[in-house]
Amino acid sequence: MNRTHLPYTLEQLVILRAVAKGGSFKNAAQSLFLTQPAVSLQIQNLEKQLKTNLFDRTKKQIELTEAGTLLLRYSNRILALCEESSRVLDDLSELQSGKLVIGASQTTGTYLMPKIIGLFQQKYPNINVQLNVDSTRKVAWHLMNRQVDIGIVGGKIPKELRKILEITPYVEDELALIVPPSHPYVKLECIKKEDLYDLKFISLNSYSTIRTVVDDTLSKNGIDVTRLKVEMELNSIEAIKNAVQSSLGAAFVSVSAITKELELNLLNCVRIDDVKINRKLCIILNPNRYKSKASENFTKEILTLLK
Repeated sequence: MNRTHLPYTLEQLVILRAVAKGGSFKNAAQSLFLTQPAVSLQIQNLEKQLKTNLFDRTKKQIELTEAGTLLLRYSNRILALCEESSRVLDDLSELQSGKLVIGASQTTGTYLMPKIIGLFQQKYPNINVQLNVDSTRKVAWHLMNRQVDIGIVGGKIPKELRKILEITPYVEDELALIVPPSHPYVKLECIKKEDLYDLKFISLNSYSTIRTVVDDTLSKNGIDVTRLKVEMELNSIEAIKNAVQSSLGAAFVSVSAITKELELNLLNCVRIDDVKINRKLCIILNPNRYKSKASENFTKEILTLLK
């Protein structure tokens, strides 16, 4: 191969990513505001240049081949570096604009970040802030792969990334036991640890970082979590809150997620004798990624707002 000639263009990589994400040439064309024939032609040319098939077209929804999956992995990194270099040049030009991509875990992204981003954009109206909400694990890997600028998470960082990423704890998040206002425990100042065995629990799945923190803390306080009656597992905090309001059970959730419900007396918190469940919310950064002025300013703002 001629070293001065690259085997593909950035435009082709953008189209490859769009087709893989959309599952069809039609969806990719719509997302990129191109015609379907134009998208198909670019992928065909890319496959000719690389002398390999990137998509399996024999199924109803096209899928990446092994070669396509490998190229997509590198494409994401290449395109992330291009976007990063653009932000670096913006900074050098001292522009008060730019783009900031924030990755946040479920509770943090749903209940804390919108308010903080709103305050940040009042101060920096020309910075376009994009919020991606996902699991702590996925946020950490997106940060590692340069797909986000900053991670704001409440769960445990994957073990294999803890020594690579820059992790800064910035505030404690209390996890409270919630019940409906009609529950008899509401009348008590606090309940005994043993009373937990009489409750029916609604919980996030066993892979949830909140559930891990709750189980670990309860176990350290002498509570046998295997004896707790988990009647229902749901995949969102909102669904759990609605289920508790409907008197289907009790649950542990972040206090930040129930501010409105507590004010309206739709839910009540119950204290457990000598047991307090807290977790650290952390800012995570990739030390090998360029830290833009927008990223630095946002980090300063969040540390100031949540002291």
